[in-house]
Amino acid sequence: MNKNELVKLIDTTKCTACRGCQVACKQWNEMPGLKTRNWGSYQNPPELGWNTWTLVRFQEYVDSKGILKWLFRKEGCMHCTDAACVKVCPSNALYRTEFGTIGLHASLCIGCKECITACPFDVPKYNPHTDTILKCDLCYDRLKGGELPACVKSCPTGALSIGKKEVMIENAYTRAKELGGDANVYGDTFVGGTHVLYVLGEKPEVYENLPARPAVPLTIVAWKDWFKPLSLIAAGGVLIGSFFHYITHGPKDTGGNSDQTCKGGGE
Repeated sequence: MNKNELVKLIDTTKCTACRGCQVACKQWNEMPGLKTRNWGSYQNPPELGWNTWTLVRFQEYVDSKGILKWLFRKEGCMHCTDAACVKVCPSNALYRTEFGTIGLHASLCIGCKECITACPFDVPKYNPHTDTILKCDLCYDRLKGGELPACVKSCPTGALSIGKKEVMIENAYTRAKELGGDANVYGDTFVGGTHVLYVLGEKPEVYENLPARPAVPLTIVAWKDWFKPLSLIAAGGVLIGSFFHYITHGPKDTGGNSDQTCKGGGE
């Protein structure tokens, strides 16, 4: 077990949509703001982008009792344990850190966009200006320095917290039990467990843009976990077979026969 493994907990029931986390993320990572248009929602920008790694979603929801509720949810990279983006990255630009989170070496990114297709949460975004992918790395530089991620430090309501994996999972389930009703914990039972957990006040399928059962695409699992290892084993078998053939039979020598043939013809 990784003793350094960290998990960020997002208690959506405590979120007031102040968007302090969204602003702090932009400031710390020096991401520019881009001009947007009013599209009939307080949510801005409409989606995550190469320059927006943290987004607070605004959603109106009418429950089974006919009560109108505001649902606020901080969206960003989930830092999966079984990370599809890491599996498909051909340049090792995406990698797992010592904290269990998914980091990004932007200088190694070749802009192939494979991770965009692979991610079940639709998180990595393409920057056309640099031909690279960008996404949240959970403030890896701050974590290495013993500091809280910018989003967590900026939260005024305690909706965001971070700590050791076991502790945060326990805290999440304790909170969900305290809330009762349809409250639940989201994130620890799929894609190997995520390093960002939600405490949701409603069932997961209620929340927009939140997959109820996210999973690594089967095509990626088949290639990376099944066929590729088998192909490597097969290649290794060929090399081992060739080595033993060399040991038992020696090199194939056709030079001597050629010389004899030539000499015979000359005589």
